[in-house]
Amino acid sequence: MLPPELLTLNPNESVNLQIYRALRQSIVNCTLLPGAAVSDKEISELFGVSRQPVRDAFIKLAGAGLIQVLPQRGTFVMKISPKRVLNGRFIREAVEVAVVTKAAEVIDDEQLLALTSNIEQQKLAAAKGDIARFLSLDEEFHTGLARSIDCIEAWELIEDIKAHMDRVRYLSLGEITPLQMLIAQHAAILEGLRAHDPRQTEAAMRAHLREIQLSFGPIRERNPDWFEAE
Repeated sequence: MLPPELLTLNPNESVNLQIYRALRQSIVNCTLLPGAAVSDKEISELFGVSRQPVRDAFIKLAGAGLIQVLPQRGTFVMKISPKRVLNGRFIREAVEVAVVTKAAEVIDDEQLLALTSNIEQQKLAAAKGDIARFLSLDEEFHTGLARSIDCIEAWELIEDIKAHMDRVRYLSLGEITPLQMLIAQHAAILEGLRAHDPRQTEAAMRAHLREIQLSFGPIRERNPDWFEAE
């Protein structure tokens, strides 16, 4: 059900949070398909833990709209909600535009260097066609923006909100949304930050986050059974 690399738990971290992240990743990348049944008993056996941390993870996943618990029937991966995708993009844009406009004023050379290195790694992942690695680096890039203004809470705030958006992004990467285009968009954000120009950086971020509005339709046409009816 889950890749072996996701089943290794770090004893120094919260077990339920690690299980949540593993399941969230598996839902986002469609290892766990929309409509698939998930069992707290099976998940607890996979991780070698009691059912309680799995149930705690399920509560958090349900809050993010990724699973649905139906009494007497079971727990299922929810289909992708068009409304949650579009609302998630709207909220994410509001938060991340605020982040980068402030970052353009306060970011330092060390933080700019880290973002530059991240983009170079994105290029390597794209060249290898490693979408999972690219997505991880994409997350790191946006997390780095929040860190540059000493407000990681901004990223944590939208992590659950953007869950359905992330599912569409994963399905679109490569064929519908070329990785090189996303890298160019990240580079445009970085250019604005280097110039310490809030307006330039804001425009680059808005263009980047609105890309999903173009990819959403084609993805839905290809996988109609994976989406909720509006």
